Amino acid sequence: MLKTIETINTAVNNFVWGVPAMICIIGVGLYLSFRTHFIQIRKFPYAIKTTIGRVFRKKEASDGAMTPFQAVCTALAATVGTGNIAGVAGAIAIGGPGAVFWMWISAFLGMCTKFSEVTLAVHFREKNEHGDLVGGPMYYIKNGLSRNWYWLAVVFSVFGVLTVFGTGNATQVNTITAAVNSALLNYNIIQDSQTGLCNLIIGILITLLVGLVLLGGIKRIGSVTEKLVPFMAILYIILALGVVFLNIEKLPSVFGMIFEGAFTPSAVTGGVVGSFFLSMKKGVSRGIFSNEAGLGTGSIAHACADTKKPVKQGFFGIFEVFTDTIIICTLTSLVILCSGVPITYGAAAGAELTISGFTSTYGNWVSIFTAIAMCCFAFSTIIGWGLYGARCIEFLFSAKVIKPFMVVYSLVAILGATVDLGLLWGIAETFNGLMAIPNLIALFLLSGTVVKLVKEYFTSGEQGIEM
Repeated sequence: MLKTIETINTAVNNFVWGVPAMICIIGVGLYLSFRTHFIQIRKFPYAIKTTIGRVFRKKEASDGAMTPFQAVCTALAATVGTGNIAGVAGAIAIGGPGAVFWMWISAFLGMCTKFSEVTLAVHFREKNEHGDLVGGPMYYIKNGLSRNWYWLAVVFSVFGVLTVFGTGNATQVNTITAAVNSALLNYNIIQDSQTGLCNLIIGILITLLVGLVLLGGIKRIGSVTEKLVPFMAILYIILALGVVFLNIEKLPSVFGMIFEGAFTPSAVTGGVVGSFFLSMKKGVSRGIFSNEAGLGTGSIAHACADTKKPVKQGFFGIFEVFTDTIIICTLTSLVILCSGVPITYGAAAGAELTISGFTSTYGNWVSIFTAIAMCCFAFSTIIGWGLYGARCIEFLFSAKVIKPFMVVYSLVAILGATVDLGLLWGIAETFNGLMAIPNLIALFLLSGTVVKLVKEYFTSGEQGIEM
């Protein structure tokens, strides 16, 4: 049975992440970039100034909403996760160092894609029966397109509900258990025979913590993510920069491997990875797995922001992709490549490869800190995707199903901690791709609305008004 599922998933995955997907993802990103005159370049300084400025501006959100900073932290909570650690490692192992270059390309175009998603999500959002702000691809499809396209919103929501249990929960918990076990085994605190019990305990603890946060509503989610995300990002960046500085003499050759491997991967991987398209596919797919630009999921969190300026919130989308992929994913790749740890090209790899990059530079003691960072990354992702799943299932049914969904979603953590998830990683990547299809169609059809909102924003003088 499992073999059949794996065969079907492989076939669907190859189609979803094949040539058509690459054309759609890159094509829509280019199309939006041209239509907005490459706003991610023209207005990048403004985007950084606007977003960083609002980080330090204390403001209480109204009922049923988050502050703009809490909204971006919640979105970052969902994106800064195993995609940055396990995903980057897997992309390099399967696609070679050149996959990093294609991650950068996906991020460059993804900044405009995410900007458009966020802008549309805030513009077309609604209030639900509890008075909470709700939005995202299903709402900008419903409210921005004609009724003939309503089925597209339903398709996105169905894929969203199916995706959150794997991408947002089980695979993240699996990464937490791997990190904790690695640290405990390094210090001989537990034996191999005890990892099963340890994983069960971890799964139960995560279930309780996730339930406590998610059942507390939108305010508690925002409050937790605005504290957790900056802490985990700073800790990880400091550790990663340390590896780069301690191996600074290797940096020029590493960048050479990345650029050469992007177009001639066989020259860098000893012929193991010989396909230019494989390198591109892994880089783009793992880049999207990390920053979610094109999936539309991050816009669900941004739609909760207490702001009346969709375009202003849209700039947080640019900041989010830049932070997630250009900074954190790049640092992860440099940790792996600069540290000189052996990479078995052509074979699957995950978080253990990234951890090896840290431990080979600092020693085994750093496994404690990498475990803490990875636990924070993965836990924050679980929280963010819990919100996404709740919004998708609410759209399909009603707000009454949110709490039962949260309970079930929390319990999945136990499954993720105790079961081998080799196949689930592949299924999660497939559903990620399937979610992108209805969202990319909507972005293409609503590109004119994005252009109109941007023009109105910059010609009306509203950009200087804080709202």
